[in-house]
Amino acid sequence: MDKLKTIAHLESADLTVTGRLVDASNATLYASADSNGSVISCIYKPIAGERPLWDFQSGNLAHREYASYLLSDCLGLDLIPPTILREGPYGIGMVQAWIEMDEDVDLMTFFQKDDSRLRKLALFDAIINNTDRKIGHLLPTKDGHLYACDHGVTFHEEDKLRTVLWQWAGFQFLENEIEILRQALVAMNDSKFMKLLTSNEIEATKKRIMALIRDQVFPQPSEDWPAVPWPPF
Repeated sequence: MDKLKTIAHLESADLTVTGRLVDASNATLYASADSNGSVISCIYKPIAGERPLWDFQSGNLAHREYASYLLSDCLGLDLIPPTILREGPYGIGMVQAWIEMDEDVDLMTFFQKDDSRLRKLALFDAIINNTDRKIGHLLPTKDGHLYACDHGVTFHEEDKLRTVLWQWAGFQFLENEIEILRQALVAMNDSKFMKLLTSNEIEATKKRIMALIRDQVFPQPSEDWPAVPWPPF
């Protein structure tokens, strides 16, 4: 996937909603992005369709999805499909390129593996404080790449990591993982995040990254809240 071309396409295309993912808790619409006859399938999550949450500010889940994409992109991780914020048929929202999964991959087995792609995602989730990493968010492709989706409940001020990827809890970071953390600390100073997150959330993220660098190990599940999202899929 040519990321820059895909982003440009999503930004300029005519967006047409063609379906809805009914299992999603917020309005998650399947759409086609048509640019001069060239069509890309995508997911469109309008802010107007976001369900209020008690622990997250209303109307900004799309911004957190976009912030997650931008950070993954800044770090060169390529974990999240090309994602933008734009106007659509139901107002401004997140638009993300659709990923065709490898249907031969059994996610119920895959998510438990000691796989470097999953480990990279687990590190990223610790950075962004992902409160809802489920099995169904994993998008392995036929060419061996791993994408992940659904990053609306991230970057909370309080530590709220909930994930199904705990197989490296307490493991020592590799040197390249320490370098990713150092790069993330610098990246969070970029002004573009100030437009998407609160100053408190940005400072909390930086403190979290500094703690990970200091401890040099993957975080352990908390004893103060459920460590795995429910349902896990």
